[in-house]
Amino acid sequence: MPNPTAAMLVIGDEILSGRTRDSNMHFIANALTARGIDLAEVRVVADVHAEIVAAVQALSAKYDHLFTSGGIGPTHDDITADAVAAAFGAGISHRADAMALLGAHYARQGMEFNAARQRMARIPDGAVLIENPVSVAPGFSLGNCHVMAGVPKVFEAMVASVLPMLTGGAPLVTQNLRLMLGEGTVAEGFGALAAEYPDLSMGSYPFTQDGAYGTNLVIRGADGAQVAAAMARLTAMFAP
Repeated sequence: MPNPTAAMLVIGDEILSGRTRDSNMHFIANALTARGIDLAEVRVVADVHAEIVAAVQALSAKYDHLFTSGGIGPTHDDITADAVAAAFGAGISHRADAMALLGAHYARQGMEFNAARQRMARIPDGAVLIENPVSVAPGFSLGNCHVMAGVPKVFEAMVASVLPMLTGGAPLVTQNLRLMLGEGTVAEGFGALAAEYPDLSMGSYPFTQDGAYGTNLVIRGADGAQVAAAMARLTAMFAP
């Protein structure tokens, strides 16, 4: 059976403007690979309701899981929860369990649980809360869409809360061969080897070192024995 598939939707004007560098995609790609879930697509959209709705509908229909980051805070531009609710045709309101979590948190901090902070307790009908051990404000899962914060530490904690609940497949095994040869030198043989192993993913990644060209040849797959066999062939082909 093939591994489950996933997409990620990164939401936020600050990502598209270059003000904020996104690290969440790199984190979740590694986490999903280890879980045996194949990350197949990533999109970035602005803080525009209609664009978020359209992206959520398209990606949740195409893949087994959709992970979003960004836009679930207390300010006016945090519109992800409303957009995800609209994408799934669900209502949204201040939910009692989320209100209780946040109310207790701000009471412990000696801070007012004001209207802005209460916005983070607006959860779509039928959603399951995602635990946030860093700053308490929960994410949520609705259908196959898992909605999480954009702040990296919070996002990473939420991913750790969600992944154990998801069924994965076989974790990918990766092997790398580093050669001080240019891509043009290795392309023909590497391509022929890739054709012999259609179940494996093979990629070449060039680099320069001290003015010389080199290439990292990477083989990935769920079958460790097959990856090892292909790498042995590759090493015999090119390594000194």
